Amino acid sequence: MRMYVIVPVAVVLIAGLLFLLDRALKAVQKGRRRRDLAARMAPALAYAEEQAKRRKRAKEASSALTSVLPAIQEPERGPRRVA
Repeated sequence: MRMYVIVPVAVVLIAGLLFLLDRALKAVQKGRRRRDLAARMAPALAYAEEQAKRRKRAKEASSALTSVLPAIQEPERGPRRVA
């Protein structure tokens, strides 16, 4: 009788261990992929941040210039009339 209980319990334990091993290997692989992606994305992120800083400085310079030299505005005109 004992043998009939031990065999299924052993099969269930082995299946559980194989499942846990599969999950662990997938987690390691996912971590490795994320680490590699982060290493590849770091230069792109630095470049994007530099571009954002340049755009911000250009916008500030443009607004400073506009406050000193306001844009030339055309005189107010009425609606166009087509004959």
